[in-house]
Amino acid sequence: MDTPVKPDTRPLHQAIARLGEIIVGKQEAIQLAVTCLLARGHLLIEDQPGVGKTTLAHAVAAVMGLQYQRIQFTSDLLPADILGVSIFEQATSRFTFHPGPIFAQLILADEVNRATPKTQSALLEAMEERQVTMEGQTRPLPEPFFVIATQNPTYQIGTFSLPESQLDRFLIRLELGYPDADAERALLSGVDRRDMLEHLSPVLTPDDLLVYQQAVSRIHVSDGLLDYLQAIIALSRELPEIASGLSPRAGLALLRAARARALLADRDHVLPDDLQAVLPGVVTHRLRPATGESGHVVERLVQQLLDVPIP
Repeated sequence: MDTPVKPDTRPLHQAIARLGEIIVGKQEAIQLAVTCLLARGHLLIEDQPGVGKTTLAHAVAAVMGLQYQRIQFTSDLLPADILGVSIFEQATSRFTFHPGPIFAQLILADEVNRATPKTQSALLEAMEERQVTMEGQTRPLPEPFFVIATQNPTYQIGTFSLPESQLDRFLIRLELGYPDADAERALLSGVDRRDMLEHLSPVLTPDDLLVYQQAVSRIHVSDGLLDYLQAIIALSRELPEIASGLSPRAGLALLRAARARALLADRDHVLPDDLQAVLPGVVTHRLRPATGESGHVVERLVQQLLDVPIP
């Protein structure tokens, strides 16, 4: 019997609703985070301290039933602190590998840009290949495997800018921002979110999540949608304000995220609306203005890509 293209997504929407009870007033950010997870990508959250970045990561792990590890990145953190280390055991006269916190299903790389570039690079193989190679031996990471990294604004003291190769490993980048007045009032007058996290029960299992991730790859993409995607990519390479256009990897990332968004919308095919919904989160950290870093310039460039006519 053939596997259906689109499984029952009601439990998935229930999980999103549960996340909305924890992260109040940030439905679009929650949708993007779950979209990233379904697309088997990794998520970068850049924002001010105290807006709920860590709470979102912890809540996603709890609702999805994923094994969770938090790694606090600091300037003295070493790669071995993330990946693990081999220790000589006198009883057996041999080295035994002790896995690091990277061997979990959901990793929170908290304040990732406070670590040195050498330590940041320890995540590269894990995020791209979903494996870790140490001392000549390759060890697979658990499935599903999802990294949520939080990043403080680069103007803050004690931060190191993420290299472009590291940024490219993140499928989606988002900002939570301050809550609106109603959401903030609900936070101030409601139950402490840390207490809510302690009582948050899983809605899905890791096996359920794998089924959804497999279904994403079967979402249909028409030739017309591919024409639209290629037109966006081509424009990014032609605009003189962009130092380097979107790479083929970025195009594949857009396609994966759009497919995941279509699944969340209970469709078995991708629409231009799906591509437009995920485009800012997928390309913002991949566009480098020719005139230097400027958030307003990047926003304007993203809008130009969104304005590409739909075939």
